[in-house]
Amino acid sequence: MKAFAATEAKTNFGALLDAAQRAPVAIKKNGRRVAYVMSEEYYQDYEQLKQDDLHRKLQEGIAQLDRGEWVDGKEVLAKILAKHSK
Repeated sequence: MKAFAATEAKTNFGALLDAAQRAPVAIKKNGRRVAYVMSEEYYQDYEQLKQDDLHRKLQEGIAQLDRGEWVDGKEVLAKILAKHSK
């Protein structure tokens, strides 16, 4: 994955946008990755993957309930939110 230092990203914003059309680009500040720039298409694909994953997990939960396998809803929600907040 390509990375730009924050000052380089500011100075070469056009190049940053061009690079982001090909693949996500990391922005570094003090050597740490602090942000990512990505194309609209990549972002939409990412959001769709998250929605598909959530839908699959909900379907699994419904199937468990149908089988009488009760689970603690707060625990399941905490796991889903923890996974998607990363």
